Amino acid sequence: MSIPEKMTAIAVREPGGPEVLQPVQMPTPQAGDGEILIKVAAAGINRPDILQREGKYPPPPGASEIPGLEVAGTVCGLGNGTDQFKIGDEVLALVTGGGYAQYCVAAQANTLPIPAGLSMAEAGGLAETFFTVWTNVFDRAGLKAGEVFLVHGGTSGIGTTAIQLARAFGARVFATAGSDEKCSVAEKLGAEKCFNYKTEDFVSGIKQATDKHGADVILDMVGGEYIGRNIKAAASQGRIVSIAFLQGSKVEIDFMPVMLKRLTLTGSTLRIRSVAEKEKLAQALLQKVWPLIEADKVKPQLFKTFALEDAAKAHALMETSSHMGKIVLVCE
Repeated sequence: MSIPEKMTAIAVREPGGPEVLQPVQMPTPQAGDGEILIKVAAAGINRPDILQREGKYPPPPGASEIPGLEVAGTVCGLGNGTDQFKIGDEVLALVTGGGYAQYCVAAQANTLPIPAGLSMAEAGGLAETFFTVWTNVFDRAGLKAGEVFLVHGGTSGIGTTAIQLARAFGARVFATAGSDEKCSVAEKLGAEKCFNYKTEDFVSGIKQATDKHGADVILDMVGGEYIGRNIKAAASQGRIVSIAFLQGSKVEIDFMPVMLKRLTLTGSTLRIRSVAEKEKLAQALLQKVWPLIEADKVKPQLFKTFALEDAAKAHALMETSSHMGKIVLVCE
């Protein structure tokens, strides 16, 4: 497989709106020790990409300046110490950057075979959301079968993944979303009830639906006023996990209910974690989630694809929050 010296990639010209994303020609990266080079077929769009474009989420030291945290494609280069894949293998990978390009380097340890039955576009939008949901909902929060799970943003990439996985592992699933149409989609994916946050109060709704029990685990990417409302909605010994703050991270809350209900408030980011930490997540997904995908019990929800050169249009769509599922860039 011949590899060109230069490739098309999407650069951030300067911090700003979607229009600052521009296709450029740059040297094709080379795989280092423990790394593989992937000829990218598809790359998922994620909220952290928008923050990076705005200058609010710089890449960690040593990471590519090119946006993009997840890719799917074909192995076309192998660095020293790589023995799990061969040239021509179809894979998906979680990366620290570099996804919006025709070629991307990934750590072998954070690369997985594409589950049988998925298209490249579906696989391209899988890694970031599935790794994130697994580490936060199942590792940090320890969601168990029979427990009540609530996810905000039920039709986002994270939300659609969380609903399906929580349901597949036996939890009672609830969600919030911003329209009746979105709520219908969330319920079709496995939510027992999705609350339209524009017309319904999820706190009283979850209490009523669970005979005053509340939510054992809450996955929140909204922040702001939701932080206090989550505490009210949580069950005794509930676990609330924050992974983003669309409404802001600074709020004033009463911590007395946290003490009285013995709640756990936690959160995490994924990008800055070590290759070894992410490898543990990759292996858990391979063993516990890949069989569910291949049995068609869980499926990445693909909303729309854009050509790589149209990354600005893809970002503009994500900023409308009208999407239901993943937005993915595809390389011809």
